[in-house]
Parts: sequence; C-alpha cells; structure tokens
Amino acid sequence: MNMAASLVSKCSHASRSLLGGLGNNVFALLGSSHQITGSNFMSQQVRTFIQMGTVLKVVDNSGAKKVMCIQALKGKKGARLGDTIVASVKEAMPNGKVKKGKVVYGVVVRAAMQKGRCDGSEVKFDDNAVVLVDKQGQPIGTRVFGPVPHELRKKKHVKILTLAEHIA
Repeated sequence: MNMAASLVSKCSHASRSLLGGLGNNVFALLGSSHQITGSNFMSQQVRTFIQMGTVLKVVDNSGAKKVMCIQALKGKKGARLGDTIVASVKEAMPNGKVKKGKVVYGVVVRAAMQKGRCDGSEVKFDDNAVVLVDKQGQPIGTRVFGPVPHELRKKKHVKILTLAEHIA
C-alpha cells in the first residue's frame, strides 16, 4: 500500500509540474481509477478444487438436485473434471430414484476451476456440477443436461458423453 501511495504521489508531482494547475484533477482521476481496479480485484472469487463440503448441482434426471461432497476419491487436494467423488444428497425431487440423505457416487462434469487442454486453451465453467453414478461407474439417470467437456473420454466416462446433449 505504501509503495502504491508513493507511486501515486510521484505521478501527481510530475503531473503538477507538467500540467500546471491541472495536476490536481489528474491526481483525482488517478486516485479514483485506482480505487475502481482495487474493488474489482477484491470482488473476484478464488476457484479451487472440489473438496469436502462443496455443494454441487446434479445435472441428470436421477432425482437429486444438489449434493454435498464427502470425499474426493482421487488426489489429496480434491476433485477436478472427470474425477469421482462420494457425496450426500441434500435436495431431491419427491418421486426420483435418489432420495435425500442417501450417500452416492458422482462424476464431476463441470468445475469452476480452470483446467488446461493440450492445445494451450483452458476450460472453465460457471458452476460445479456432477452426474450421479453407481459403484461400477454407470450413470443412474438416462439424460445429462448442459455442456459436458470431452476430457471425460480420457477418464473412461464414455457413457456420460453419449447421454450428454452438448459436448464442449
């Protein structure tokens, strides 16, 4: 903070000497733009792994609406795209296959954390979403809603890709 203040003060002295009386207005503009960029920086969220306690949206027709991650089955830090998790159903439809409170397996099909691709691009979604599967890895539902990344093919979740309506 002190370094930024000294930089602003040096800029304001230079602008006063170059612009005469207009230096105060330049200093006011510089200060207000600094505040705007600072507030934008603070409003950005940090995107992390899917870990214990993360609430995920269910994007299939198994009957569950929201699940909470109990454990990521691979990796110490947490789950990413294509990883399998153990989750507890927090919200469910009344006449669905899956009931509230049931412990289920799920495959992460959308993650807010960015993942690099081989061609140098990165894939990142707005939400965290999961498709519920059984112990063998077969989907419980018969439809998958929304986009699904093609990285699931590497992780051997081809059945989920065939059920998806849009592959990203």
